[in-house]
Amino acid sequence: MKLLLRENIENLGKKGDIVDVAPGYGRNYLIPKKMAVRVTPSNMKMIGIEQKALKKGLEKEMESYNEITERLNNTNLVFQRKTSEKETIYGSVSANDIKESLDKLGFNIEKKRILLEEPIKKIGTFNVPIKVFHEQQAEVKVEVNKEEEGEEGKKEEKEEKKEEPSSKKKSKAEQEEKPKEEKKKKQKKEKKGKSKKETEKEDKKKE
Repeated sequence: MKLLLRENIENLGKKGDIVDVAPGYGRNYLIPKKMAVRVTPSNMKMIGIEQKALKKGLEKEMESYNEITERLNNTNLVFQRKTSEKETIYGSVSANDIKESLDKLGFNIEKKRILLEEPIKKIGTFNVPIKVFHEQQAEVKVEVNKEEEGEEGKKEEKEEKKEEPSSKKKSKAEQEEKPKEEKKKKQKKEKKGKSKKETEKEDKKKE
């Protein structure tokens, strides 16, 4: 059965293509869903007009697909993973991880279009193919780095650094207080000395 495709159908064709399909597939699925129209000798003229219109629409779509391909080719995804002593990572970077990162960047890529044969389990840089449209593909650069100290360790370091200046301030204050205390002690001793002399003088007068 010959059909004119009104939609882009994976592994079959693009809008405006005339394709041969099994009669059951055409009658029971493609034609009822208005994804295609049957080509017959009586409707060839109408098919030609519709085909031109579909091809023009496809050209506009291709412009947007080309933009997406270019953006993906310039995209660099970075993942941090904990590693063992042998530099093998705990866990992995999966197609789902890549999809989530692409979603955050504004891409709308189906997981099945991320052509990652198996999850990444090594430190390094990898080129992951993305199926954009039919045979058109892009490549995303995926960088897997060794995870350094966790956030908690960094926080502790910051807290220690904050405490250091306060301890320095305390030591400076203590240094300033010490000479003051020594002066006070000297003054007390002098007062005591004076009072003893005065009492001795009074005793002598009485005698």
